[in-house]
Amino acid sequence: MTVIDTTSEQFQKFKTVPGFIAALDQSGGSTPKALHAYGIEEDAWTNDEEMFGLVHQMRSRIIESPSFNGNRILAAILFENTMDREIEDQPTADYLWNVKKVVPLLKIDKGLAAEDKGVQMMKPMPQLDELLARAKAKNIFGTKMRSVIKLADPIGIKEVVDQQFEVAQTIIAAGLVPIVEPEINIHSPEKAKAEALLKENIARHLGELPADKFVMLKLTLPEEDNFYRAFVEHPQVLKVVALSGGYSRDEANERLSRNHGVVASFSRALSEGMTAQQSDDQFDTMLDQSIQSIYDASKT
Repeated sequence: MTVIDTTSEQFQKFKTVPGFIAALDQSGGSTPKALHAYGIEEDAWTNDEEMFGLVHQMRSRIIESPSFNGNRILAAILFENTMDREIEDQPTADYLWNVKKVVPLLKIDKGLAAEDKGVQMMKPMPQLDELLARAKAKNIFGTKMRSVIKLADPIGIKEVVDQQFEVAQTIIAAGLVPIVEPEINIHSPEKAKAEALLKENIARHLGELPADKFVMLKLTLPEEDNFYRAFVEHPQVLKVVALSGGYSRDEANERLSRNHGVVASFSRALSEGMTAQQSDDQFDTMLDQSIQSIYDASKT
């Protein structure tokens, strides 16, 4: 088992530097929606390879923008296809860290299983060990994996959290820091009740983590302000980050600013308002404003 170097520059950046995580990890299922929001319609590509080429151009434009750098952004979550590509003749992860001082992370889940007991578990990941070894070789620092909770079913929520932490153990053993992401759907009719059950289950698993093992938590912005404060202060939690989850950027920022010590990990809310049709100056101005608003909300 590889032990995380807690003295490394990347680890210490998470511990000591203000900022947020840019989620640039739309996968096959969500890519058409991301491209549509960016002003590129489905008739612009004829197969997956062309589609992923277009989304890599979009992500590269964001990452290469002068506004996108480690002064306000801690890390970026990449889709596997992005990790395997290059920006300015460097592997994406190396470009992020060497040029931008942004820590590279990788989305590793393979999507969601069908809903059962009010939740959607992660689909099986048969090639996980191979993917983690490849990620480590490409200088990835940590990983992200998403489940979804729709109802406050105690058994369903327990199963989601158990699965998340079971996979997290494999990731930790590979020398990476996992982001555990049991998202609660913002439209859940039982959102607050689900949050209470989630908190209880996460706390149980954190209590079993050895002192030299670390996770990050990516959680839906809660109904009660500072609801996850104990996790923010937990010695084995490197960072608690919030997903925008369908909230507009303004509402996500407003909710985030009321949760002290929690930082953003926004995807759609980060790129809101940016399009392929904008000039580079217009695009960079919009991105700069977006990054600054999310950074300010993350600093509280």
